[in-house]
Amino acid sequence: MRVRFWGVRGSIPVPGRQTNRYGGNTSCVEVRPRGATPIIIDAGTGIRRLGKQLMQDLFGDGRGTAHLLISHTHWDHIQGLPFFSPLYRRGNTLHVFARQRDDTHLRAVFESQTEEPYFPVPMATLKADICFHELVEGQRFEIGTAKITCTRLNHPWIAIAYRIDVDGASVVYASDTAPFRDILLEHEFIATPPARGEPLDPADAAKLAAMREGLVRLCHGADALIFDTQFTTAEYRSRPHWGHSTPDDAIEIAREARVKTLVLYHHAPTRTDDEQDLILQECRIKLAGSTFEVLAAYEGLELVLGEDD
Repeated sequence: MRVRFWGVRGSIPVPGRQTNRYGGNTSCVEVRPRGATPIIIDAGTGIRRLGKQLMQDLFGDGRGTAHLLISHTHWDHIQGLPFFSPLYRRGNTLHVFARQRDDTHLRAVFESQTEEPYFPVPMATLKADICFHELVEGQRFEIGTAKITCTRLNHPWIAIAYRIDVDGASVVYASDTAPFRDILLEHEFIATPPARGEPLDPADAAKLAAMREGLVRLCHGADALIFDTQFTTAEYRSRPHWGHSTPDDAIEIAREARVKTLVLYHHAPTRTDDEQDLILQECRIKLAGSTFEVLAAYEGLELVLGEDD
């Protein structure tokens, strides 16, 4: 399979001279199993360019099918979907997968993006067929020959990680998660961080431990782990309630799960290319002599994993 990065930023798009090398679009990764239809993970602004490319093939003729896995419905992970060109061509089909919510149907979440006065084209008028599939944590399912598994992450309003196994290889996408030691993030809004060193409620600690165990299990032996590393250590200390991790947190999970390649992802919108270079360099120094490789995601990066005939 081939894994291509179309958007690697978190929070908000940041075009400009200081972000050109890594790219300024928000989260979107394409996984293309050999000879199969695309599996897209998240629909940040990076999905717009992906859609333009897809229109050069079957989707331009109205004969395309794609599957979209949504980690969670925060704005930077869905804001590009109304600009996904295949949706405007009759005959195309998009299957959208995301975690089931208690308060509303998944379709309603996406329809609200295009309600007046926020967008001029209501979802109901799009020409492609859009099929919604609601998931529960830990669910396993198949897309063609690809086997998909998901597990919960530690993020406000709850995000999920995905593992895709196909073509003799595996990739894990774990964007938007805080570490599993300081604070449990669920549906409630947490306005201020907890005091440093404040003990966790035992029930929260048990939930976090189970969540972490589930993520390590999901990542075990993966060829590539794409992991949220939006914060530096200093940034995390002041904002642990925002739901993001540091490179050290990612390295810890990657080591324990024995992955082959760690990909730093969901870069902070304030991070310049030069600053991201330094973060990557620091990680490689720490991992000198390690059994796995570390990369920093950038738009256009393509990984070839497993069998690729």
